Amino acid sequence: MKRIFTRFTPHRTAIQNHRHLSLFGKLLHEPNLWHITRHSAAGGMANGLFWAFMPFPGQTVLAAAIAIYFRVNLPISLLAVWLTNPVTMYPLFFASYKLGAIILQLPPRHVNFVFSWQWFTGTLTDIWQPLLLGCFILGSLSAGAGYYAIRLLWRIAAVRKWEERKERIRKRKNNGG
Repeated sequence: MKRIFTRFTPHRTAIQNHRHLSLFGKLLHEPNLWHITRHSAAGGMANGLFWAFMPFPGQTVLAAAIAIYFRVNLPISLLAVWLTNPVTMYPLFFASYKLGAIILQLPPRHVNFVFSWQWFTGTLTDIWQPLLLGCFILGSLSAGAGYYAIRLLWRIAAVRKWEERKERIRKRKNNGG
């Protein structure tokens, strides 16, 4: 399991030298942020997935701050936050808005996103409550699912490794050595 995370996570120096994350300074040198353990990997995934659903600029910086505070794996947090990217952003936020509107019992509006000041001052002011509620709920659910999925996968990998070790020992004993 560690090899999978190590292969796909950015290198420590790349994150430490990143221009937006330099504001954390020496905090980025904390060794626990870089260790891949069951707890840190699951916590990093949960943190990143939660912030991925938050419709704020600077999600990556917020995810980094929380990862540093709770001392969970920073690279995994930063990778998971990129679940929200230019391709996935619209469907995720649209689903969040719809969920929030249903929970608040508001009639859903047809919303066309246009990246402009008029859209932010007009449309966003009308839909921010259901959007944030839906984002919070889906972010929390995805964080919980990500946390327990990593814990489960880690457990499965550990049991498999233990079984392989027992089998090697059994074969060694049967071969007389």
